[in-house]
Amino acid sequence: MGFWDAVLGRSKPARPDLDQLFALPSAAVTLEAGAGFTPTGLGSVCFASVEGGAFDRLQEEVRALLDADTERGGAPVEFSRDGYGYTWLLARQPPGDLAALVSDLHAVNTLLQEAGFGPQLLCSLVGFQDAEARPLALVYLYKRGTFYPFAPLPGGGERRNNALELQVRGLLADDLRVEEDLGRWFPVWGAPGLRAS
Repeated sequence: MGFWDAVLGRSKPARPDLDQLFALPSAAVTLEAGAGFTPTGLGSVCFASVEGGAFDRLQEEVRALLDADTERGGAPVEFSRDGYGYTWLLARQPPGDLAALVSDLHAVNTLLQEAGFGPQLLCSLVGFQDAEARPLALVYLYKRGTFYPFAPLPGGGERRNNALELQVRGLLADDLRVEEDLGRWFPVWGAPGLRAS
């Protein structure tokens, strides 16, 4: 940051730290012990699509990398587009193998970043649920390098369980870099990987 940036109050955005994703398995242990939520085995990456052959080839590369284990019984990845035009990649692993799911999500983020599409990355999420099948996601904000909990209320509609989100924030404060600005805890209604199917 230069002199004029300091004088004018401009700051450089934080560089993404994708290795923060590897803190999720230990955070999951804390989350289960403190609130009874366990991984669903579902996770997703959201990014803004770019038109062009290079991006299409990269998507196929990602699919080939993550679908490599389908011959051994692994689930293929799924791509979908939401109502805002963002692309979601849904990855599946057994619920007890959160480390493998995190590795898949890290690989997707890394491939996109290294191919120059880092600015298109928005977030990654990992799904959890409790014994009552209440959904919870831990969302990683790519551009901030932080996590936040997202807990939609069951029964349809777009309502959040704010009390649960704040409880999870308190539980995971020592395990994850939690986003301090609550205004950045964006809802991800209907995100692939949010609810176990």
